[in-house]
Amino acid sequence: MARRKYSFLYRNGLSIVVISLMMISLCGQLFTGWRQHNEELKMDGYSGLTLSEYFVSGHFISTTFENWESEFLQMAIYVLLTISLRQVGSSESKPLEGSQEVDREPKPHKNAPWPVKRGGFWLKLYSNSLSLAFGLLFLLSLLLHFYGSLKEQNAENIRSGLEVESAASYLVGPRFWFESFQNWQSEFLSVAAIVVLSIWLRQKGSPESKPVDAPYMETGE
Repeated sequence: MARRKYSFLYRNGLSIVVISLMMISLCGQLFTGWRQHNEELKMDGYSGLTLSEYFVSGHFISTTFENWESEFLQMAIYVLLTISLRQVGSSESKPLEGSQEVDREPKPHKNAPWPVKRGGFWLKLYSNSLSLAFGLLFLLSLLLHFYGSLKEQNAENIRSGLEVESAASYLVGPRFWFESFQNWQSEFLSVAAIVVLSIWLRQKGSPESKPVDAPYMETGE
């Protein structure tokens, strides 16, 4: 009934807008990163890259997946920590006492996802599929970040007349981990900010906020 009542855009507006903003930002990153990187190359006396060459360069791959990696890490950690940890007064926390709807054991019914109906291993896997998906996306992004960062490092080494660095030696060096930690800390800061600020501050109409008239120390829904 709901699918006939509401248009596709209304039912999927949040994901459409967010994904569109991501794609616009990614295109902006590609174009501006290409121009900035070519300016640096020309200042050092090297010819610039075409846009397609830049798209597969270590510079673009590294900077892109360096950010994706931290986002997926943030979400994986956040999903897992909110299972058992609490923050009094925060809209992002489950209440201090009592069980919630998300804690109940799944029961098969006609509209349940197929892993629930199947049970056993598939149900267990599906019960943890959100954190597993974020964890796998984090690992994939981490590997691509490492690949791009190593590729960019070796491109710089070649231009400077230095030896090409192996993956093993680069892994124990500071550059890759500096790139990772500078993004990880910002993601954890943003999570801490919404957890703590939602104790006292409100946004009417947002599910990420408590009702405007809710007491400060009221926790969760």
